[in-house]
Amino acid sequence: MSHANSFDEDFAPEDDFFEPSPPQGEDPFTDVAAIERRILGLDEPEPEIDPAELSDAEKPFGARLAEANTDPAAAAAFGDGEPAEPAPGHKAYEPRPGEKPLDPDLLASVAPAVYEVEEEDDGAPIQPLPRINIHAFCERPETGALIHRAGEDRRLAKAHVTVELGGLSAAIERFHDESTPNLLIIETGMRGPQLFAQLEELAGVCEPDTKLVIVGAANDIGLYRELMRRGVSEYLVPPMTPVGLIRTVSELFLDPDQPFAGRSIAFIGAKGGVGSSTVAHNVSWHITETQMTDAVLVDLDLAFGTGGLDFNQDPAQTISDALGDPDRLDDALLDRLLVRCTEHLSLFSAPATLEKDWDFSPEAFDAVIDKVRRQAPYVTLDLPHAWTPWVRETILAADQVVVTVTPDLACLRNAKNLFDLVRQRRPNDEPPKVVVNMAGCPKRPDIPVKDFAEALGTEPVLVLPFEPALFGKAANNGQMIAEVEDKSRPAEGFSHLAGVLTGRTAASTARRGGLFGKLLGKG
Repeated sequence: MSHANSFDEDFAPEDDFFEPSPPQGEDPFTDVAAIERRILGLDEPEPEIDPAELSDAEKPFGARLAEANTDPAAAAAFGDGEPAEPAPGHKAYEPRPGEKPLDPDLLASVAPAVYEVEEEDDGAPIQPLPRINIHAFCERPETGALIHRAGEDRRLAKAHVTVELGGLSAAIERFHDESTPNLLIIETGMRGPQLFAQLEELAGVCEPDTKLVIVGAANDIGLYRELMRRGVSEYLVPPMTPVGLIRTVSELFLDPDQPFAGRSIAFIGAKGGVGSSTVAHNVSWHITETQMTDAVLVDLDLAFGTGGLDFNQDPAQTISDALGDPDRLDDALLDRLLVRCTEHLSLFSAPATLEKDWDFSPEAFDAVIDKVRRQAPYVTLDLPHAWTPWVRETILAADQVVVTVTPDLACLRNAKNLFDLVRQRRPNDEPPKVVVNMAGCPKRPDIPVKDFAEALGTEPVLVLPFEPALFGKAANNGQMIAEVEDKSRPAEGFSHLAGVLTGRTAASTARRGGLFGKLLGKG
């Protein structure tokens, strides 16, 4: 949901957005039940149920929400009753304090006019989702159970789905201090000024690239149009099915004309031995562990890569298997080649052997990287200190470039040459970011940081102190710096850099602002 679609544009409470919808079944373009039947290929409609004949417990969810919107007594009673106990093995759902989690088995007891419980879809192709985070805030356990069931589908196998109760207000509270996910699904029974006031507040805490799906109760074309105008990605009303929800989410992220591609970040050293790989590996870890989003680290130093060592992995297959025949690299093969280092971080390791020359074309590297970018929101590229056609093209094609230097003359010259090339070939992109490593090495005269900044035309984004004991221990243990000493200055610095590169320097980073004055200290 983009902040460009401001929620305070041209809205007045007296505006007539909410024209009454035609009776159910009379308008084929807004009759959700009819649309759902056509999608599912069902010939016969569900039998109509007179809500007056049902008890409060038997009424469909949409009917209860509609009553809550118009009847103060119904609104006061809406949501009464205790949620069921959680289903075993549901790892994604995180209940708020005092709440009881959701039970997917509730689907079986919900009125079929609201939630269809067919096990299989109609066979229409739905593309699998990439490794994204989906967070749902529901007002009813039944809705949460349905979303949980959708999250267990094979097409969402790579996505991380979290479901909790609380609705729109809970989402606002949660993301005041946390980064928002790739997709928010929020159920709300509100309409009119109250709804738009809370959406405006939600927009104030959302990341610019977060998509928002609203699950409501009112089959109102005027409300739908206004929500779309204000930046909401989709508006859904019952009847709902897991398959229908999966299709909606898939279409948001996998547009055939603009296929999903994760953001690529290229790391390279201004000369050999400056610690570019260490920076790439630790930042990749922090992108996933601090920012809680998925990433793939691609070790492109084919002969001497240390990705496997640093993450204590010894994979049987490496990126060379993909580079040898990029055309056969599909999602299934890629899943076999990637090594899972953490819940959110995968490694595409280098062969790290001198048995071959590893002479692949730039086109092979481009094809493999392009396919890896379909797998996760962020792809970090650990490049060797070499200057070949494929290294040059990989740097120029990356969304962001990070150059690691040590404060010496050779690094200053090489970084300046690299900056000049990138600025010339990528005039519409931001310049590379500079990390100064091993600052303050004893008995070595350093070039002041301000001289680097003047020569390159940009301040270093991070200055890392010379701490050989800490870095050596992490490397020997196959761990990241934060795993060895999470309160150390380098660990805090890597977390800060991860936030800068992802654009998610939220409250958790801001609270540590005093530290970065030291890490970015004047040399």
